[in-house]
Amino acid sequence: MKVLAGNSNRPLAEAVAKYLDLPLTDAAVRRFSDMEIFVEIHENVRGEDLFLIQPTSYPANDHLMELLVCIDALKRASAKRITAVLPYFGYARQDRKPGPRTPISAKLVANLITTAGADRVLTMDLHAGQIQGFFDIPTDNLFSAPVIVPDVEEHYGRGGDITIVSPDVGGVVRARAFAKRLDANLAIVDKRREKAGVSEVMNIIGDVQGQTCILVDDIVDSAGTLCNAANALMEKGAKRVVGYVTHGVLSGGAIARIDGSALDEMVTTDSILATEAFKVSDKMRQISVAPLLGEAMKRISMETSVSSLFD
Repeated sequence: MKVLAGNSNRPLAEAVAKYLDLPLTDAAVRRFSDMEIFVEIHENVRGEDLFLIQPTSYPANDHLMELLVCIDALKRASAKRITAVLPYFGYARQDRKPGPRTPISAKLVANLITTAGADRVLTMDLHAGQIQGFFDIPTDNLFSAPVIVPDVEEHYGRGGDITIVSPDVGGVVRARAFAKRLDANLAIVDKRREKAGVSEVMNIIGDVQGQTCILVDDIVDSAGTLCNAANALMEKGAKRVVGYVTHGVLSGGAIARIDGSALDEMVTTDSILATEAFKVSDKMRQISVAPLLGEAMKRISMETSVSSLFD
């Protein structure tokens, strides 16, 4: 078993390798002057079980191309099996046709990874579960709950004083699963836009009076929805509002928006590398999924159950 890291999230790869008590595979992943990607593996990987860690976060196209070139290099070096480890799967939000003459880019990316030579995929909290079916190779989709739930318990407790909140109707299944694990209440934010150019109306389904509200989601990008939901919850009498999100995309002015919002704290995992703005923010905090990824990789290599991690 060997672990190779791309340039997308080197600290996470190093943490996973430390958990597995393995050195990272010696390789060079660099750019030519015209930004073409060049990969060179500096040690023998023939017949090895290779795990390539490369989330396809910003800049998504560069990191995706880097992933594909690394897979090709490993395949041509005769690795026995190549597992693409994507803690964050970019393009996951393009999982269906929202209108005529639009692509299903998540399926295209799945095809690219398969064609490049990956034998299986390990990812985490896919934006839509059906994306697993886009791959024609075995795909394991991990859930961040075993990392997030203990953190919620440690910092905010559990039981009747906690309400898990879904920021939209689409995230109810995820929120219900968290509420069940924490023996907590459940609430839903119903978001409506009456017409274009008119601000959204937030209706809260459930009683949040005097509660510590935990907003849970898979991705935070611009943070507009979460910040608006936090404001609506506070208006309904919530004691405080905290956000827990797996993938902190946090593009544009998202962090400034969070800093100025009613959110007490925003917690993300380290599936995406933290920016400098993230590190200096008083409201942002990151928890590591390295032990979860490392354990899943170990079990895949040993051909034992991965699903039992979530029992």
